[in-house]
Amino acid sequence: MCGITGIFDTRTARPIDRAQLQRMNESQHHRGPDEGSVHVEPGLGLGHRRLAIIDVATGQQPLFNEDGSVAVIFNGEIYNYQSLIPELLALGHVFRTRSDTEVIVHAWEAWGEDCVTRFRGMFAFALWDRNRETLFLARDRLAVKPLHYALLDDGTLLFGSELKSLLAHGGLRRDIDPLAVEEYFALGYVAEPRCIFRQARKLPPGHTLCVRRGHAMPGPREYWDVRFTLANRIGAEDACAELAQRLRESVRLRLISEVPLGAFLSGGVDSSAIVATMAALSEEPVNTCSIAFDDPGYDESMFAQMVADRYRTRHFVETVKSDDFDLIDTLAGLYDEPYADSSAIPTYRVCQLARKHVTVALSGDGGDESFGGYRRYRLHLLEERLRGALPQTVRAPLFGLLGRVYPKADWAPRVLRAKTTFEGMARNSVEAYFHSMSVLREPLRSQMFSDGFRRQLAGYRAQDVFDRHAERADTDDPLALIQYLDLKTYLVGDINTKVDRASMAHSLEVREPLMDHELVEWLATLPSSLKVRGQEGKYLLKKAMEPALPNDVLYRPKMGFAVPLARWFRGPLRERVRAAVLGPRLAATGWFDRRALEQLLASHQSGARDHSAPLWSLLMFEAFLRRVVDAEGVAPEIARPEALVS
Repeated sequence: MCGITGIFDTRTARPIDRAQLQRMNESQHHRGPDEGSVHVEPGLGLGHRRLAIIDVATGQQPLFNEDGSVAVIFNGEIYNYQSLIPELLALGHVFRTRSDTEVIVHAWEAWGEDCVTRFRGMFAFALWDRNRETLFLARDRLAVKPLHYALLDDGTLLFGSELKSLLAHGGLRRDIDPLAVEEYFALGYVAEPRCIFRQARKLPPGHTLCVRRGHAMPGPREYWDVRFTLANRIGAEDACAELAQRLRESVRLRLISEVPLGAFLSGGVDSSAIVATMAALSEEPVNTCSIAFDDPGYDESMFAQMVADRYRTRHFVETVKSDDFDLIDTLAGLYDEPYADSSAIPTYRVCQLARKHVTVALSGDGGDESFGGYRRYRLHLLEERLRGALPQTVRAPLFGLLGRVYPKADWAPRVLRAKTTFEGMARNSVEAYFHSMSVLREPLRSQMFSDGFRRQLAGYRAQDVFDRHAERADTDDPLALIQYLDLKTYLVGDINTKVDRASMAHSLEVREPLMDHELVEWLATLPSSLKVRGQEGKYLLKKAMEPALPNDVLYRPKMGFAVPLARWFRGPLRERVRAAVLGPRLAATGWFDRRALEQLLASHQSGARDHSAPLWSLLMFEAFLRRVVDAEGVAPEIARPEALVS
């Protein structure tokens, strides 16, 4: 795993400031502590920080073709590189290394922009073709690896794995995009392709960007999308057998490494399935890493231990204290943008633990989206059946009224917490799912913003993100539709962002077998009844893993990677959250209605309502302003990995 960055003059071949490029590269030292190098030629600078995983001896970057006219810098892994090498050799290409990186160079020469369609893996890379004066940027299909870029006013194109590398250049304006702020407070992250800063963009998943010097800057080009056909008529028994085979193949590809390798083991279905599959493929005991919590309401380490015992893994466990909230400012600098998923805290800690023992860790991320594991999926399907029983002309006024007058009973038993359901019933399917996913729901979000900020939004709503993707989903199946939305939004903007930054902060490579694009494509052909059946999510995965895992692991309620925010904000963080929410930094933006913030805070701290998620999003936004925006002229700093694992 690595960090890439660069400068490209899109107009002429002006000299590149080597010191400037070096500064950009070093801002990502944590992504690649093993080696760092820069390459400069007229109009182009490439920077690379290396975490050596494959071909440790000769895989340095930038890597060039035979005559030095094509160069690449690469972050990620091409898992099928060994099968591509003979094909490229037959076409006359000469290999000087044993690395997957060199496959990219020769694949470009052989297949041009379509080379990405031949790669199976997680990747973000920048390739320079001097003869064509062309810069080619690419990002993997499910955006496991990040890639940011910005076109400056003078025609300079900046790019990098993390936004901090662009900020380190010094030429990127830190003007905040108000539409990104709306997306952040709705979703807890800024959705692709937008960035928090107006000038910057994220390359969307499954897209490339091909820029030729002297030509107008094009838009990104999509090379992959998943289609939920649901047309595969395979029976459940045969589907279980094929899933086991496909999972085995996906895990096998991700075991290629020249450095110590292991797995995260939470005790949930997904990570347990990965560990069970690894154990069947490995001659040596698997290294597994788990986080325990001293609060039993959040601790599932006993289930992780059951799996570790069954497969006799080398199991490493550390306990996280329930008041582990010292990472707030660290996370703000780590993510570069406001990011409000509080599970970033335990994710950071499990990566910190894993790096003490391994350099590569396999994870179970992506399973909920493809197999239908989230509880919200089952609730949405129930609502869909109710929506189908009443026309919109009846539902909208009836449930709209109930949603407005019914109290938000956070303290009550779950069966009595009907307000959100009523609000969802008044909407169409996509609006209802967006509503259920929102951190700050309407009308609370709009009330929190000042009149001036609402004018800046000019009617824009974060709902538009979901609407845009729903138009391209090409399915009427209610489960497939929201799975598609999650693959395009939540998985990319929340889960993959969280894991990439947390792992790279500790120079740890994380590989996700359940995000193998061939596996995802196959699962999208299966009927939804093989994913959610009655009240059971992940039906197919659980049935397939019954011979390998205990029922107590497979068929227990999902817990998730949560932290006790509600208690923190009424106890040890009471004054800190008040100082952030009502303090001078948020007030200085002019974007918030102070009275609404006061009411939000008072309602939570009195115990009347649970506003922990909105308050966390405000706390992290304030930290982002202080750590990133106010640090004019310098990139956010994070601790070096060697200090974190000592």
